[in-house]
Amino acid sequence: MKKLWNVIGVLLSVCLLAGCGQEPTATNRNLKDMEVDQYVTLGDYSNLSVTVAPATVDEAQWDELLLAVYQSYVTKENGGVTNRPVEMGDTVIIDYVGKKDGVAFEGGTASGADLTIGSGGFIEGFEDGLVGVMPGSTVDLNLTFPENYRNTDLAGQGVVFTVTVHYILPTADLMEDSVVAALGVPDVSTVEELRQYVYNYLLEGAEANYRYNVQNAIMEQLLGQSVVGELPQSFVDSYNEGIYNSLAASAMNYGIDPGTYAGMMGMSSEDYVSHYSRLQANQDVLLQAIANQENLKVSDEELQAKLEEEAAAANTTVETLLGNYDREEYRNYVMSERVMDFLMEHTQVTAP
Repeated sequence: MKKLWNVIGVLLSVCLLAGCGQEPTATNRNLKDMEVDQYVTLGDYSNLSVTVAPATVDEAQWDELLLAVYQSYVTKENGGVTNRPVEMGDTVIIDYVGKKDGVAFEGGTASGADLTIGSGGFIEGFEDGLVGVMPGSTVDLNLTFPENYRNTDLAGQGVVFTVTVHYILPTADLMEDSVVAALGVPDVSTVEELRQYVYNYLLEGAEANYRYNVQNAIMEQLLGQSVVGELPQSFVDSYNEGIYNSLAASAMNYGIDPGTYAGMMGMSSEDYVSHYSRLQANQDVLLQAIANQENLKVSDEELQAKLEEEAAAANTTVETLLGNYDREEYRNYVMSERVMDFLMEHTQVTAP
């Protein structure tokens, strides 16, 4: 469902629009009744061939995620290492309070924080000062902030960190079934069962990514060998808001503004929106043209059933699920999936 509203750079996103026999507008979206055939000359889509790497699970990523999931459920009483002192490379769970002249300073206090000794995450001397400390112990670390520290009130100043080491997180060779049983995952109560569970999760993601890559390769070929004429500007412009919102969301993930993000691709934000709006519009009318050619349809009954299924999975109502979008937009989403399923059945996929 999430990809329905995510349109940036994704050739298979789903803001499908149109206009019931009239020129489509941003508020009248109904591709199934748009005369798309007058804009599209289809290439041969019945015998496509694409090259895509198969879905695989990286073993290092598998091991890393397994340990991360396991460690997230470790407590001092259940799986935490408490019978030896802290060593370089350990990840410890700590509480700490930093004080300057006996007064706690802002940002210097935390509870239940995890710290890998030797990672350089704290000021010089903090991590080294915990080496040799037994879990359950509290130590005072007399340290000095660097002269160029970003907080000028603390730069070059001496402080005292009072640190309590609760326990050390176990490494992979110390994983225990008792900790796994606390996860509450159905049919997962041992380390080996958790390992298989994590593998299945990663494989599911790899297969979803594989499907996307195949669809993307198919769409790239279709756009290259088909001709899409000049579409009504109002139709193209009706994509602008969704494209811009996705641009802004992507930029936010990097902590930058939309203009800067678009600039990383050599475009202004206006050119970015214009480019991807047109690309999206071309893709959508092309998919609808194939649906028309193959007589692929989504009935009202199928649409309602699909909406109810998605709403139930999200534990919400159909109306809440749709939000500001209407049923025709969702019908277009379901149709695009149906067309892509058809195309994938008629495409030969080979590994590189």
